Amino acid sequence: MFRADPPSEAALSNSRMTRRSALLGVTSLLATPALVRAQSVDAFPQDEEAISTQLPVRRNVSSFSQQSWQDHFDQIGAGCLLADITSRAVHYWGPDGTYKLYPSSVPMSEELTKRGYTQVVRKAENPSWTPTASMRERDPSLPVRMEGGDPGNPLGTRAMYLAWPAYLVHGTHDTRKIGRQSSSGCIGLYNQHVEELYPLVKVGTQVRLV
Repeated sequence: MFRADPPSEAALSNSRMTRRSALLGVTSLLATPALVRAQSVDAFPQDEEAISTQLPVRRNVSSFSQQSWQDHFDQIGAGCLLADITSRAVHYWGPDGTYKLYPSSVPMSEELTKRGYTQVVRKAENPSWTPTASMRERDPSLPVRMEGGDPGNPLGTRAMYLAWPAYLVHGTHDTRKIGRQSSSGCIGLYNQHVEELYPLVKVGTQVRLV
């Protein structure tokens, strides 16, 4: 009758290491805040072009976590909107206790980045787009104007205009931009996210870019 040789010490050691690694992995997952685990999956739509084309997107899951409006604003008022340029995320707090957290695109460079306090002064559905003079200087091929609803319109399906001229929080048809330094100064969101946020954000909502 065939008798198997006892497992070697190396095999036993590898087996113990495999079991230990698996346990550590489970422990690590359980220790991760539920919000971060959920946002790392749900905040980035799985059917987006950025995923289907396997384009790399920096998602900053480690810093993509809940914040408190009290850390940024004196009062909640009509609502508070925070664009965190470092973590590339937009936070919204409503006066009724609503809280939303979305991944975003941010300005391409520090030169194009504006930080500080402002507010929403106007909103538009299917906004038209008029490139600024500085944008056309950088890229002369840009059109003078693009109508809303055009798939090439970089403002997507919704736009919230800030008191700072030419600065907006808006959607984008180019989903590859989300999670990237890809804008000329504005903050961009997936269209489905900006459409969810749009009815919540009222004119007069406080805004901070950090």
